[in-house]
Amino acid sequence: MTTVRRGLLSELFDGVVAKTLTLVETVTAKSNQHEFQGIKPFRQLFGEEDRRRIVTRFIALSDDLEGRAEDGFMSWSNVRKGKPRAPEFHLYYSGNAVTEGMKAGDTLFLAMQRDGSALVIVAPAGSTAQSQLIWLFGLSDQATIDFEFRDIGRDESQTLGYAARYILDELGIEIEEAEDSRLDNLLEKFGLEFPTTRVFSEFARATLPHVDPRDDADAVLMAWVEREELLFRRLERRIVAARLQAGFLTGEHVDVDGFMSFSLSVQNRRKSRAGQSLENHLEALFLARKIQFQRGVETENRNKPDFLFPGQAAYRDPAFPTENLTMLGSKSTVKDRWRQVLSEAQRIENKHLLTLEPGISENQTDEMRTKGLQLVLPSKIHTSFRPAQREWLCDVSSFIRLVESRA
Repeated sequence: MTTVRRGLLSELFDGVVAKTLTLVETVTAKSNQHEFQGIKPFRQLFGEEDRRRIVTRFIALSDDLEGRAEDGFMSWSNVRKGKPRAPEFHLYYSGNAVTEGMKAGDTLFLAMQRDGSALVIVAPAGSTAQSQLIWLFGLSDQATIDFEFRDIGRDESQTLGYAARYILDELGIEIEEAEDSRLDNLLEKFGLEFPTTRVFSEFARATLPHVDPRDDADAVLMAWVEREELLFRRLERRIVAARLQAGFLTGEHVDVDGFMSFSLSVQNRRKSRAGQSLENHLEALFLARKIQFQRGVETENRNKPDFLFPGQAAYRDPAFPTENLTMLGSKSTVKDRWRQVLSEAQRIENKHLLTLEPGISENQTDEMRTKGLQLVLPSKIHTSFRPAQREWLCDVSSFIRLVESRA
């Protein structure tokens, strides 16, 4: 857990180098050097120290598979130390499952953290993961990343908003803000038990009495979502800490299976709660604006879109104008699951999907457009997309205006 005081990326990282991997840098039958090429940008990152061993977390990200992570090290050394010739640095990496899976053409992000350790992140070219990391680290938006270094440590302009925190969470970096005793006092209400998601969403909204759901819909939705996320993580830490303190001993034996099951339940609860939370807040937003809709009702073939406007009766009425029907899928993260939405309301040709995932790749958004799926995101997340994509994106306020015009 990393505590940030000012909410800046520079509190986490000193700098980053990004480059496109070449064949000789990967592990193949013809190449097993375990060395990253292109020393000049790395000298900007590591400095002129003759020998340095760097504790490293290797991470492989993908749009269609769960990320992989391995712990290892890198070695930065001047092989001409003590010789009269100019220094010659090499950067070697330890072998592991992540480095063995690297392919020529993948994008490498090597980020130095403030504690002196490093992250080596590998993402396929043109992927959402690559797009998100380019945006997070403030790198040049270019078709091919030949080599780029960026000094982050002295940059006080990049703040850790929702989109940045989302990406950091994908990297296993969990951010904790400075303690707020007011929130701790509020969470005493639940003790060491998780309430239902609906109850917790209502509680989160109640802690923001100044937020009027009739105001800017994009800002309102993000305020609710971010508040619930903050409260949930704080309650979760209390509950998990209590369970760990209780231990996993059964007599004289350690209950490994029990520990693994508990760890898995924590991860699964986070994922399922995030999706339900988003739906809960969207429902509250629509109700406050007196928009006619139904949540989770069946259309055909047992399909149940998250939101159907104005509702099931109108959808099933052949006389109701098709152009006045709207469906909205809701997924906190998209990845490849967005295609599930396409079959959920056959009468509606052009569908909408609301997500909170930043920086989705152009490959994916282009495919969405061709399939008649309009992506909806709160406006503050639009900046994580490329300029050409932003012209097509829809924000929450625009979606609401569309639904109201069809009423």
